[in-house]
Amino acid sequence: MTQPLATTPFGRRPMTLGMISSQVTATAVPKDATVHKWHVFQDIKDARIALGATDRALTVLDALLSFHPDTALYGDSELIVWPSNEQLIRRANGMPPTTLRRHLAVLVECGLIIRRDSPNGKRFARKGQGGEIEQAYGFDISPIVARAEEFKDLAEAVRSEKKAFRLVKERLTICRRDIVKMIDAGIEEGVPANWGRVQQAYQAIVGQIPRTAPRQAFEAIAEELEGLWAEVREALESFVKTQKMDANESRNGRHIQNSKPDSKFESENGLGNKDEAGANVADTDNVRSLPKRELPLGIVLDACPNMLWLVKGGGGIRNWREFLAAAEVARPAMGISPSAWEEARTAMGEQQAGITIAAIYQRQDQINSAGGYLRSLTDRAKAGKFSVWPMVMALLRAKLDASKTIGTGAETAAVDLETAGKIVRTESRLEISDALRRSLDKPGRRS
Repeated sequence: MTQPLATTPFGRRPMTLGMISSQVTATAVPKDATVHKWHVFQDIKDARIALGATDRALTVLDALLSFHPDTALYGDSELIVWPSNEQLIRRANGMPPTTLRRHLAVLVECGLIIRRDSPNGKRFARKGQGGEIEQAYGFDISPIVARAEEFKDLAEAVRSEKKAFRLVKERLTICRRDIVKMIDAGIEEGVPANWGRVQQAYQAIVGQIPRTAPRQAFEAIAEELEGLWAEVREALESFVKTQKMDANESRNGRHIQNSKPDSKFESENGLGNKDEAGANVADTDNVRSLPKRELPLGIVLDACPNMLWLVKGGGGIRNWREFLAAAEVARPAMGISPSAWEEARTAMGEQQAGITIAAIYQRQDQINSAGGYLRSLTDRAKAGKFSVWPMVMALLRAKLDASKTIGTGAETAAVDLETAGKIVRTESRLEISDALRRSLDKPGRRS
């Protein structure tokens, strides 16, 4: 607030530069100007913060305007009202006198009204012989007419800012909701990405959102969040396209590596070009020719010895119940979601699903996405095109080949492979598929 320059007669109220400026503006009212006082009042309400007015001060202004009989205010008319404090208090919802005086001073300081004081400080009007008002002392509301365009421009700017602020908040809300949904979908569908790192990046951005801040601060956060949204969206779309390409061009169930090594979507598992779980899915094309008997637990454990690492206390696995308990430990360790595991158990049966988990765990360093691969095998199981036999046979074959290279364990691996082969050959009148026969007839099999 500016320092007072002078005082009115009797030293009652100080005169400030703001008041003088308002008076100068009021005297410059075009004579042909016409405004709707309540429309202008609405603009003043919307622009009150920019004008420096308060809600209570505008309550007093509302009361003052109500004392002018006309709705339309003209630049060439007398625009002075002279209500007493008691009248103003009644129309200002019973405002205390001290509060009324304080808010009247605010209206004067903001240039919304001008005081027209009488010599004795009273508010009244002097009428002539014809009953017309010759002289009035009170509050001049001519700034409502003189500054109407200014108030309108200020109000429009405030409304535009409010709209922009609301839109950026909506952007933040929608973007946050979509990112959370896409992360959940990526985890559930086994999309190869480091979703833990994505969630950390999301939380880091969301943690920057303040309770109150200028719109520009929210705009910057919204842009950063939209960048993360675009990356997550791209990862999901790339996975969908890859799945379609794999279905058309290959049946080996592989997942393509993310093309952005420096993005937030690095694969959680090691990437490789080897056949996943050590078996080509083409080996299961003719499932009807595979044995209906269950694989012996001993052969499964010899093919998937890494499962023994998951047993508490370093003990062995003595039955299928303990084997399935170890599979329950392996599943989350490979990032396979509960829903993917449940679907596999429903489609394959609990024991077959456990063997599949064990085979994936044995070769997890060669699998791009364990969850995605399990879902692929589950889909094949639903279509009746999947069996665990080729996976276990391939793992035994790999174990035998590795044993020959290092010169230890070859005898045990060969016996297990021979046993599995006998089960396949002696299954009642089953015709062995070409793919499985090629696996059994590879060099190194004992006669």
